[in-house]
Amino acid sequence: MNRFVFSFFVCILASSFALIAQTSPAQVAEDSAFVRENYVKTEVSIPMRDGTKLFTTIYAPKDASETNKYPIIMQRTCYSVEPYGADKYEKLLSPSRTMMREKYIVVYQDVRGRWMSEGTWTNMTPHLPSKKAKTEVDEASDTFDTIEWLLKNVKFHNGRVGQWGISYPGYYAIAGALAQHPALKASSPQAPIADFFFDDFHHNGAMTLGYFMAYPLFGVQKPKPTSEQWYEWLKPGTRDGWQFQMDIGPLKNATERYYKDNFFWNEMVEHPNYDDFWKKRNLLPHLKNIKHAVMIVGGWFDAEDLYGPLNIYKTVEKNNPGTYNTIVMGPFGHGDWARDQAHHLHSNIYFGDSISTFYQRDIEAKFFRHFLKEAGDGKSGLPEAYMFDTGKKIWRTFNEYPLKSAKQTKLYFHDGGKLAQTPPDSTAKQPFTEYVSDPAKPVPYTEDRTTLMGITMRKYMSEDQRFASQRPDVLTFQTDTLTEDMTLGGEITAALKVATTGTDADWVVKLIDVYPGNEPNHAYMPHKNIVLGGYQQMVRSEIMRSRFRKSFEKPEPLKPNEITPITFRLQDVLHTFKKGHRIMIQVQSTWFPAFDRNPQKYVENIYKANAEDFIKATHRVYHTKNDASYVQVEVIE
Repeated sequence: MNRFVFSFFVCILASSFALIAQTSPAQVAEDSAFVRENYVKTEVSIPMRDGTKLFTTIYAPKDASETNKYPIIMQRTCYSVEPYGADKYEKLLSPSRTMMREKYIVVYQDVRGRWMSEGTWTNMTPHLPSKKAKTEVDEASDTFDTIEWLLKNVKFHNGRVGQWGISYPGYYAIAGALAQHPALKASSPQAPIADFFFDDFHHNGAMTLGYFMAYPLFGVQKPKPTSEQWYEWLKPGTRDGWQFQMDIGPLKNATERYYKDNFFWNEMVEHPNYDDFWKKRNLLPHLKNIKHAVMIVGGWFDAEDLYGPLNIYKTVEKNNPGTYNTIVMGPFGHGDWARDQAHHLHSNIYFGDSISTFYQRDIEAKFFRHFLKEAGDGKSGLPEAYMFDTGKKIWRTFNEYPLKSAKQTKLYFHDGGKLAQTPPDSTAKQPFTEYVSDPAKPVPYTEDRTTLMGITMRKYMSEDQRFASQRPDVLTFQTDTLTEDMTLGGEITAALKVATTGTDADWVVKLIDVYPGNEPNHAYMPHKNIVLGGYQQMVRSEIMRSRFRKSFEKPEPLKPNEITPITFRLQDVLHTFKKGHRIMIQVQSTWFPAFDRNPQKYVENIYKANAEDFIKATHRVYHTKNDASYVQVEVIE
């Protein structure tokens, strides 16, 4: 199994097998033969400034010479650079098949404390903007030292270096962008992590329980450099993830039964709020003085890292005026742009053919070719923002992002489940809509209970929400049938006025595209029992924990039965709600087990809550003239 597939195995699990399945044996054989015929592999251990040695594999084109030099392109990873052994070759090199055939000097490196590298593993290594001693190291310094060594020790390079990575390697790419090495000309952080309190393992401080199976991967230190897996996956003994999590009960039981000795899990338990532990792992404040070209890549349906790409792009743009900084957002799940898919689907939605191939060939390869092989003057022919409209199912290009021309529009909740651009007036018959939220009977985040047993979630970001709208503990507000297309492009903010009989609560807001009843099925439906007529496609969603409504650092309880504003951001969107469709907003308070359950009785640390702390509560969402609830969107032409 090549390193790319292995990375997807540990990050995405089932997706890697889909990658293999969708690549024909003939194509795999052809790619493997090309690598062996055109590249020579070398394994080295590169010393860092503090003496720690990082294991690195180098694939150099065989035809490199003094008159035929190649740029270096590098990926640093915590997911292994296997296959190990100088005579064991990758089956597919570099970010894509296109770039492999164009040829680069391709470098892979195990980061500190992982696999064959020395050192101690740290999740989201804190960045040190000023280093006063050789013992003060971070991912930026390791990137700098690696580049410096490669330039001095690898033959026939052209003096230019690029880097890329997906998911955690995407984080290493943006952290490495801070190395400020003069030879570093292009970085492409793809699905990068920005801040673990809002990315991956948390959303607005709510724990992403859907990654429960992933903790062995990130929370066990290896005893020594090794090419063998040193951690053990959990063996739940069932494919029913929903019931498995329900049977665990409060999170304190998970600590005792499964992760008592897992250091990452225990860091989560001991740091439930946005304290200095998490703040120093936030990379966003450090994204300054970046001089080389950057291309951020993400997927609109990335269940792991949607916050990261959007916020890293915006921060780099704000802090580095004049730097070539662009963003690509496609109709992808986590990392799907790196896997070939003839007919591109996410969940049940078909978006077109060969979309990832187009990205690899006409966007990614073009970016690296320009900055590493060609003029590198910024005239790449690529736009500021290359974004896919997930409603019209077309690529769009923009000269700026977000668009200053976007019209701020509020979608107001009304009694009777209505959603409209006009605010409620004084004639509303019912000032609020209420429901009973019971942690013992939580709302599932998906209908497919088997998907909960992997180490990451994949399909729910565009799944049909009809199963949720039928529940009494899910509020539904929807517009009349649209008489013309309406394109939302940009930021989304939920502004709720709520009250509860409890002292804490979660609020889940989902933006949904409701298809007309006569919508035909497409030719590639993965589930024959699904009909697109009346489909409620989730377009965007987010969770907010009430205790953090004023501060993520200093949580505080709600006052029972007191109307309270809860305002939070959903991630950006580019989606056209077509004529004949409706826009729906769903509101609920459990989303299980994508996210952990709020006891609804305020406790200091939910990770240590007891079973008796979990109580039913009646929640009210207000929609009156004086206490209006709405979702603010940006409408573009």
